[in-house]
Amino acid sequence: MTTIKRESVEHINENGQETVRLNKYLSDAGFCSRREADRLIEEGKVLVDGRKAEMGEQVSPSQQISVDGKLVEPEEKMILIAVNKPVGIVCTTDKREPDNIVDFIGFKQRIYPVGRLDKESEGLLLMTNNGDIVNKMMRSGNMHEKEYLVTVNKVVTSDFIKNMSSGVPILDTITRECEIEATGKYTFRIVLTQGLNRQIRRMCEYLGYRVTRLQRIRIMNIRLGKLQVGGYRNVTDAELKVLNSLMENSSNTTVIPAAGGKRPESQKYESRKPASGKPKSGKHESGKPESWKPASQKPESQKPESQKPAFQKPASGKPASGKPASQKTTPYKQELQKNAKQKPAGNKPGYKKENFTNQKPGNRKPQNKSRGYQK
Repeated sequence: MTTIKRESVEHINENGQETVRLNKYLSDAGFCSRREADRLIEEGKVLVDGRKAEMGEQVSPSQQISVDGKLVEPEEKMILIAVNKPVGIVCTTDKREPDNIVDFIGFKQRIYPVGRLDKESEGLLLMTNNGDIVNKMMRSGNMHEKEYLVTVNKVVTSDFIKNMSSGVPILDTITRECEIEATGKYTFRIVLTQGLNRQIRRMCEYLGYRVTRLQRIRIMNIRLGKLQVGGYRNVTDAELKVLNSLMENSSNTTVIPAAGGKRPESQKYESRKPASGKPKSGKHESGKPESWKPASQKPESQKPESQKPAFQKPASGKPASGKPASQKTTPYKQELQKNAKQKPAGNKPGYKKENFTNQKPGNRKPQNKSRGYQK
């Protein structure tokens, strides 16, 4: 029989069964929110043992709750246990592996390991029936801590500690910076936020060391403590409360790149990509939007060779003063208009026309303000 979440219990009925308000029951079952449950109860869509439910009614797990004819059962009670895995046990649910962790534990309910701890390693391993917790805890991007005690075959030097902490190239990536300190001549403590395959062993091998013992002593806020090798215990309510707070903003999406973590070079490359999405082969820098403007939007001074006097191509003339191109029909008419507005009547248009056609635009007198003939 499925039980109600312990924190949801409100009353004990005459049969000694734990009960909870009906709207909370529906909410805890993941069916809807409490407010929506109240609305469904008011509308008569919720039945308790075949009869119409009442607002504020207390229900127990032994009763049948249905909404619109669909049976609603409470969520399966979450299981989360801490195991002290011994050397030689494999973190798999595959029954073909004779030393699989599931058969070794012999738990009654179906549970599976949270992450992995390789066969040669020992220490803390969490097991659960809740896939959401597994994804939140093990997803590399959530940066959750795992702490280990490690023994190696050579003296732990300051250079070794420095190199391990700053990142080591393994598995086509560079490990994240990590916290590490020497705890003895041949031992050290290390805290990782990644889950690369055999990460500590590979890091040590790269630096010329060999791991002789590896024990995990902490996962986030849950510690191994004095749990005997091969034994297990339930995670306490206090531990679970802290654990949930640490995972509050964690993503529960499944990790696609199991190795986790991009190499620093690839992160730098991504930061160089232009926001506009232009290919990096472009000659202009992505930070200068004007470099992507069409040529027609550039100032005329940038391409003097493409500009011709308005009398040669009146339709394409672009007045620098912002006046419409239609005002510059022909140079002769424009001169007439300018002379009529700005010059005394004694200035003859005919003389201006003859003088204009016989001289180059660049040699014209300053007083001639016709914009159409300027470069």
